[in-house]
Amino acid sequence: MDFRYLGNSGLKVSEISYGNWLTHGSQVENDQAKACVRAALEAGITTFDTADVYANTKAESVLGEALAGERRESLEIFTKVYWPTGPGGPNDTGLSRKHIHESVNASLKRLGTDYVDLYQAHRYDTETPLEETMEAFADVVRQGKALYIGVSEWTAEQLQEGHRLARELRIPFVSNQPQYSMLWRVIEAEVVPASEELGIGQVVFSPIAQGVLTGKYVPGQQPPEGSRATDANGSNFIKRFLTDDVLTRVQELKPLAEEAGLSLSQLAVAWVLQNQNVSSAIIGASRPEQVVENVKASGVKLDEGLLKRIDEVLGHTVERDPAKTAQNSPQTRPGS
Repeated sequence: MDFRYLGNSGLKVSEISYGNWLTHGSQVENDQAKACVRAALEAGITTFDTADVYANTKAESVLGEALAGERRESLEIFTKVYWPTGPGGPNDTGLSRKHIHESVNASLKRLGTDYVDLYQAHRYDTETPLEETMEAFADVVRQGKALYIGVSEWTAEQLQEGHRLARELRIPFVSNQPQYSMLWRVIEAEVVPASEELGIGQVVFSPIAQGVLTGKYVPGQQPPEGSRATDANGSNFIKRFLTDDVLTRVQELKPLAEEAGLSLSQLAVAWVLQNQNVSSAIIGASRPEQVVENVKASGVKLDEGLLKRIDEVLGHTVERDPAKTAQNSPQTRPGS
């Protein structure tokens, strides 16, 4: 496993991290989830990402149980706050001072730790003054409950303003967690250049496009039973990629992966790691063998010729519009 700095901080993270969105506490039984975490640890992964909203807090509990007994100092544990949790009352969502403080305390209890390495704003809250949010995060840092602050799916402008306030408050704002893959490159035009200037690193999710870039979805055929596309929670996120055009082009990537000595999923994970602003790529898993396969992308270097051929194969199916970052975030606070 190779390691990278998280943004311009001194914190090193495994360049492939393990995340439990849509799996722990919902799709995957607890014993299987713990086996996946064990496989991640054995493969050299030290960085684990979760959120309070995943399975309405259950995912944090499962991860905490799976990591119990591990040396805490050898792990980097990330979680997030924003989306509705609990019964979904008017203050059970957003980035208000109240919700942030109540949420971090609850997350720490579920994770079985005194602190998280990174505490992230899971989206931008249009209904809370950014000053209030950043001041609350500053309190969380000063109380020792989080070492670093990050965000998820913020626009370049939001990153710039948040970073300015973080500097004034003297707290380390070091990361952004966006969706990023061969098929979804909306961060490249604006978010990445702004982040490079600010010293913010990307911790990217869905590097294999919710499984589409594994090649298991075949054009003209029904999705495999038990796959993300057939799951009630996951299908909304994957459907944008399930067109015959996209799926046909993904099949055409197989010879390129084989030439590089990689599986399609390994090629996909290695591809996002070619971007030097990416600090870590999050992989999920429903089976331990998926972890074992995908971690082999660590340290892989793809030459320029191969990267160009990938672009030629995928063509116009690649989404590059930077406006999608804002469009895919709630315009009003959800659930309140």
